[in-house]
Amino acid sequence: MGDRPGPAQRATHFLRRIPATLALMLAVIAVGVAWQGLWTSFAHSPVYDTVAYGLPALEAGRWWTPLTGTFFVNEPWVYVFTLTGFWGMAYLEFRRGSRVALAYFAGGQLFAVLATSLLLWLCAMLPWPWAETQAAALDVGPSGGTMACIAAALALFVSPWRLRAWIVLIAFIFLAVLFWGALADLEHVMGVLLVLAIDRSLRPQRVSVREQRLIAFVTMVVLAAVQLVTLVVPTTGPFGVTVPYAAPWFDVTFDAVVVLIAANGMRRGRRWAWIVSVALSVLNVLIGVGLITLIAIAGITDVEATVDADLSVTLATSVLWAMLLVYLLLVRRAFRAHRGARISDGARATREEVKEEIRTHGGGTLSWMATWENNIYARVGGGIVAYQRRAGVALALADPLGPEEVRPAAVREFIARAEHAGLIPCFFSAGDATRAAVPADWRSIVVADDTIVDLPGLAFTGKSWAAVRTSLNRAEREGVQFRLTRLRDEPWGIQQQLRAISESWVGDKGLPEMGFTLGTLTEADDPEVRLALAVSPEGNVDGFLSWLPIYGEGRVRGWTLDLMRRRDGGFGPVMEFLIGSSAKAFAEEGAEILSLSGAPLTHEYPADAGVIADVTDWVAGMLEPVYGFASLHRFKEKFNPRYETMYLLYRDESDLTRIAAALTRAFLPTATLRQFAGAGLELVRGEH
Repeated sequence: MGDRPGPAQRATHFLRRIPATLALMLAVIAVGVAWQGLWTSFAHSPVYDTVAYGLPALEAGRWWTPLTGTFFVNEPWVYVFTLTGFWGMAYLEFRRGSRVALAYFAGGQLFAVLATSLLLWLCAMLPWPWAETQAAALDVGPSGGTMACIAAALALFVSPWRLRAWIVLIAFIFLAVLFWGALADLEHVMGVLLVLAIDRSLRPQRVSVREQRLIAFVTMVVLAAVQLVTLVVPTTGPFGVTVPYAAPWFDVTFDAVVVLIAANGMRRGRRWAWIVSVALSVLNVLIGVGLITLIAIAGITDVEATVDADLSVTLATSVLWAMLLVYLLLVRRAFRAHRGARISDGARATREEVKEEIRTHGGGTLSWMATWENNIYARVGGGIVAYQRRAGVALALADPLGPEEVRPAAVREFIARAEHAGLIPCFFSAGDATRAAVPADWRSIVVADDTIVDLPGLAFTGKSWAAVRTSLNRAEREGVQFRLTRLRDEPWGIQQQLRAISESWVGDKGLPEMGFTLGTLTEADDPEVRLALAVSPEGNVDGFLSWLPIYGEGRVRGWTLDLMRRRDGGFGPVMEFLIGSSAKAFAEEGAEILSLSGAPLTHEYPADAGVIADVTDWVAGMLEPVYGFASLHRFKEKFNPRYETMYLLYRDESDLTRIAAALTRAFLPTATLRQFAGAGLELVRGEH
């Protein structure tokens, strides 16, 4: 892969860019060694009260404690979390420089300490035992500053990971306060709130339907996790103290399962899941309100001493349910999907209507594949998108159909309707125009390079065409005939030979014939699909090709290669002969281009392509023994083609697992587990 730097070089470069972070980490370690905090509890040290920060220290006039307390850690095991917590500062410094990173750390640490002290000073005036306890506590450590740096670092993530990371961070800090509520937990909240207040990149922005569903899903999962965790882990939050196993485990587990089922429906945008979630939210909020009302009527002020342990958790979770209820009502439009929801605007197009659309407005080299079985046709944005619904994915085939001016709108509307239907939208083997039409934050992977041979002026002269000329001359000497025909026009005997050749080819693979963008004789049995035959003097078919029409300007302007099959023991260079003869025949008919289709996983990435290139090369190496994509690509190079890139377009990396499953089922819809296992063994043998 060229001069791509190795892991050691990248690590060295990274460390050189984060001197401030390394200096602070070394200072924390040095203080731990000097004061023995690395192996003994510093909380019991005689100097703890002198250096630790908190409201008592400030009231006593120890103004230096926000600085001195930053470099101490109260327990040896906490050093693991303290030092790893500097990752946010390291990333921030690497991206924005040492001054910015130090400003966020120092400002976040100072603000977290002072703001927490002020908040507890105010809350301690109330009859609130938890606030009184925390107001009398002291703390040490840099976590307020490191948490602020983490928050600032998350703001540098690309969309949509920025929002998702913030969801996780906010869920973490608020859950810690609600259920454990230590002084450090409050400081973490203050550090993050400071960044929210000053960082302009974190201003509220429009959130997509997908992210609205994701927020609801994460919140529901968190609520289910809270129920299970608080069943076995004691808590000491603002609403009181709990003890393990205070609630019946069966009730808690059942409730958690119900919440998780509803959460999965929320992830897919299901209306029933929204209704169930709203009902659960209302019920839990009413329970919380009822408890607070009873306590107020009874005149009870000491919640911690009076309310049962499991009810303390109920009060805390009621706050979360109330927040979720408000959110669900605000984003209710995101949950309108139902099972089997259609993407199409009105009635779906028929196969004949799709063919007429292609004939009228033209299409790309893969457009005729849209007319094959298993495709669904969505009328969107004035165009038509052919897609398959697999594994919860709306898997669009190539580019939209219709007039060129409506295709970008068709792309955008297809995406919106697929998301509203609870499906993952993606485009497979799409061209540059579709890539330009998807949202700017979408990702793309090169899946193949379409090999195009320009036919006007084609002449098999020069050294680069030697292999093709040799095959044509040899065929003439040996009496091998070329025939351009249609499958249904051939006699029964020829058709049976073609089926026998195909069945022999499939039997060697261990898997059934692939679909989606790879046709079979079924797709070749179309009056608009041409067949190229190589027939021996004895009348045996030595090989055959199928060609799909490429329409443009109301006529066939080219042909796309689909099937390539040869008979064992037949004419040697039969494929070179068939493609060369087809090119000559189509050129004489006035065709402009010949597409030899794309060989998957053979794109040559630049040296700085990164992880995608490494993964693609690995997958290509695994599949080569079975499908020979690299060998096919080298074969097509004999025809001196130009290349047009074909992409997989998708929202972000979290969709790739589902898309991979969808593609597997689209290409191999009839494959069994035994066949997949057999192919896997072939892959392993191929590696060795």
